[in-house]
Amino acid sequence: MEEVPAAPNEGISLSALRSQFSVNGEEGPKYGFDGNRYHYGDGTSVASQNSTQILTGYDTLDVGPNYDFYANTNAQGRVRRSRPSLFQLHSNIEVSLKHLETNTGRAPGDSSEDDVEEPQSEPTRFGWVKGVMIRCMLNIWGVILYLRLPWITAQAGIGLTWVIILLSSCITGITGLSTSAIATNGRVKGGGTYFLISRSLGPELGGSIGLIFAFANAVAVAMHTVGFAETVQALMEVMDPINDIRIIGVITVTCLLAISLAGMEWEAKVFLFFFVILVSFANYIVGTIIPATPQKQAKGFFSYQADIFAENFVPGWRGPEGNFFGMFSIFFPSATGILAGANISGDLKDPTVAIPRGTLMAIFWTTLSYLIIAATIGACMVRDASGVMNDTLAVSSADSCQGLACQYGWDFTNCITNRTCTYGLSNQYQSMSLVSGFAPLITAGIFGATLSSALACLVSAPKVFQCLCKDNLYPVIGFFGKGNGKNDEPIRGYVLAYIIAVCFVLIAELNTIAPIISNFFLCSYALINFSCFHASITNSPGWRPSFRFYSKWMSLLGAVVSVIIMFLLTWWAALIAIGIVIFLLGYVLYKRPSVNWGSSVQAGSYNMALSYCVSLNQVDDHIKNYRPQCLVLTGPPSCRPALVDFVGTFTKNLSLMICGNVVTVSYHLESSRCFYPSDLHHVIWLNKRQIKSFYHGVVANDLRTGVKMLLQGAGLGRIRPNVLLTGFKRDWRKDKPSCIDNYIGILHDAFDLQYGVCVLRMREGLDMFRQAQTHGEEPDNHEDFIYFVLVIVDPDAMVTEPQPQPSTVFQSQQGKKTIDVYWLFDDGGLTLLLPYLLTRKKRWARCKVRVFVRGITYLCSLIDLNPPHRMTKLTQVRGITDLCSLIDLNPPHPMTKLTQVRGKTDLCSLIDLNPPHPMTKLTQVRGITDLCSLIDRTMPVGRRGQCPSALYMAWLETLSRDLRPPVLLVRGNQENVLTFYCQ
Repeated sequence: MEEVPAAPNEGISLSALRSQFSVNGEEGPKYGFDGNRYHYGDGTSVASQNSTQILTGYDTLDVGPNYDFYANTNAQGRVRRSRPSLFQLHSNIEVSLKHLETNTGRAPGDSSEDDVEEPQSEPTRFGWVKGVMIRCMLNIWGVILYLRLPWITAQAGIGLTWVIILLSSCITGITGLSTSAIATNGRVKGGGTYFLISRSLGPELGGSIGLIFAFANAVAVAMHTVGFAETVQALMEVMDPINDIRIIGVITVTCLLAISLAGMEWEAKVFLFFFVILVSFANYIVGTIIPATPQKQAKGFFSYQADIFAENFVPGWRGPEGNFFGMFSIFFPSATGILAGANISGDLKDPTVAIPRGTLMAIFWTTLSYLIIAATIGACMVRDASGVMNDTLAVSSADSCQGLACQYGWDFTNCITNRTCTYGLSNQYQSMSLVSGFAPLITAGIFGATLSSALACLVSAPKVFQCLCKDNLYPVIGFFGKGNGKNDEPIRGYVLAYIIAVCFVLIAELNTIAPIISNFFLCSYALINFSCFHASITNSPGWRPSFRFYSKWMSLLGAVVSVIIMFLLTWWAALIAIGIVIFLLGYVLYKRPSVNWGSSVQAGSYNMALSYCVSLNQVDDHIKNYRPQCLVLTGPPSCRPALVDFVGTFTKNLSLMICGNVVTVSYHLESSRCFYPSDLHHVIWLNKRQIKSFYHGVVANDLRTGVKMLLQGAGLGRIRPNVLLTGFKRDWRKDKPSCIDNYIGILHDAFDLQYGVCVLRMREGLDMFRQAQTHGEEPDNHEDFIYFVLVIVDPDAMVTEPQPQPSTVFQSQQGKKTIDVYWLFDDGGLTLLLPYLLTRKKRWARCKVRVFVRGITYLCSLIDLNPPHRMTKLTQVRGITDLCSLIDLNPPHPMTKLTQVRGKTDLCSLIDLNPPHPMTKLTQVRGITDLCSLIDRTMPVGRRGQCPSALYMAWLETLSRDLRPPVLLVRGNQENVLTFYCQ
């Protein structure tokens, strides 16, 4: 292809080489022309212009700020809009109008009415009161409130019960603040807790906590259902309570599943239970004020008494669970309903307002209710009572009477002594029904609280799990992500949650189920708080929550306290929860799903990398810390996989590797447009090939100028290349002299900048593709050392198909072969260092390194002639196994004897050309290369301006031609890269 000459003094416009596509890959805006103005598809004006005039260079297509430009979802009733691209604003006006017509797919005068979509029916949405606050309160006011809080008060006393309540509320309150901050940092979609954590911390921790939280909610369904069944069983007074609880529980869960499958409209009607619970509370408070009847006194209720309050204020531990953390583990699930509103964030009208306001109000009111109930019931009821009406205090037994009931005329000494009391706070779970003014209302409240909480958990678990399934982070589970109906209900997820709930209902023991889910909820809260802390500490500009009443240090405290309490409650359950998180974390790190959510982990990685790079500026270089940091002239890396694989072998996990690409282009902006492929396309290819390398592409007028830009501009601070690697120019005999001069000039430029230089040559060549990776024409020549191409194409016609991954010789095991090092000149040791680094890798570990030097004089300088040791100094460079001398014994005949220092004697062919230039010319060393994996030879240096480029290429040709193994010509920068000393 012929190059189009550039306009005078125009230079190269780099902006014209960038893609007009947006960052997120969405297609450009759609425009139309109605005769008077250019506009978007929905009618918004872009630039007004009279139909009798044409756009001039002073007109603009700029538009004002618009919310739709920043949203990543379509607005209801119209297609998504985006602002004009920089190319459309900056390029020639005729080119811009051409792209307007191209993007719209029609002439400028066509109507754009077809762009407007039919508005879809709006699904059911909830506000902050009904959708968040009431839902959270219903989930918090669960089975623990009615059936376990009085018992916990008897065990821990009023004082420690308040501590348990306040500690739980502190954890949930801090988590609520963190949740509010994360939820107000951006648009919250469906998925609730999983969505918040995954979009903040990334898929690694977000995916694991999504599974754990969905599982915990499914188990919570069983916990609340067992509480409901326990109440029903107590009313029935049957003889086999365990099996009855199981039967009632399974039937209840099945009915709840049917309600959930009926849709959000039917599920919303269960909020009527909220008023039933409020009535039951009022009934309870009234009952504490009403004077106690003899029947209630026989069961331990005496209305408000100061002595009873004082007695119950201190702990009265009983049984194996009688300790603070045992009680805390049973109570804490009652405080875990704070995320019930966030879990259905996709069904809220405005999640950023509803979640903070509703969650915090729910925490406040429920905490207040727990404190009041613990204090009132502890002031009204004794711990032990027999329930027998005849246990009144007789005058004769007044001195031996035990318990506070003696002061009120009741003697429960026998049951207290024998531990057979069936009533009182410590013995009866249904104490609130006894205290209340009308017991059936408390029973109705229990039904309302348990069923509503169970239903809320049954709805939350599938929705969280559905969002996780749609992200495709884990295999198999995608089957459960399918939604149905206008609300996208996860029917399969409901069935899965139902199965899990039934399995735990069969346990039929509330005190066993509660501690299990406590650890999973605490793990979730710990990660939510850590997400908020991490997002704040990274100082990312994208962290801009509208909710300001949070503290990153309080979030960190909440995370730490949650983890500590996990181990204090049940250490084995904490280990299981953390083990699951670590296992799922490792799986995601191994699979590396193709998702990019702009997480705080990415921001933290940037901060750490930047900090370490800056700190390296304060560290002086030392020989022991030398690493070959390579700038590899690969062109598009997919074109020369062998060169990429070879360099990637010894730089992986060791040093820097940068794949450089130079695009040479000359063009006239008004007649054509050049397109430069994005770096992402090549980085994806490198990552798929598991090559740890950067990619750096430049645009220049000519090849040598572009390489100069790479040599001087690649890298950052101390992390910058010091070795240039390139392919051998095989077509130098046929190419123009100017191209040869450019190639040799690149090597001179590298030496001038104190670079080491390596040239790789393979018999089959390096370029795997004989066509340019574009739709433009192919260049006239293909060179192994760099990708040199002129591309003049329409960017809209570009196809970014994934490049193939061809196999190369450097990807296979090298076996028990040799790496022959011809150390002809002392270049500082780079010729020896590179083979040693290769042998550190698994594929090259079995290879033996043989070093050949010039003549006996050089050989003796590398040998310790002390007879007792007879060790070579090169053995201190680990990996060197043989040291040989190449001696010219018979100049007329091209045969030499390979003097053996260690190992067996080998013969090679050598021709000694010593005329004016002190260089040994090695021809084909066929005798010793049959089992050779790589030939590493020191590359001579030609003097600038004195050694012609063609002659220098002839030297390199002689050193490397017609050899079966790959040949690496190496030249260091004459500075030490090896040392034998410790200091």
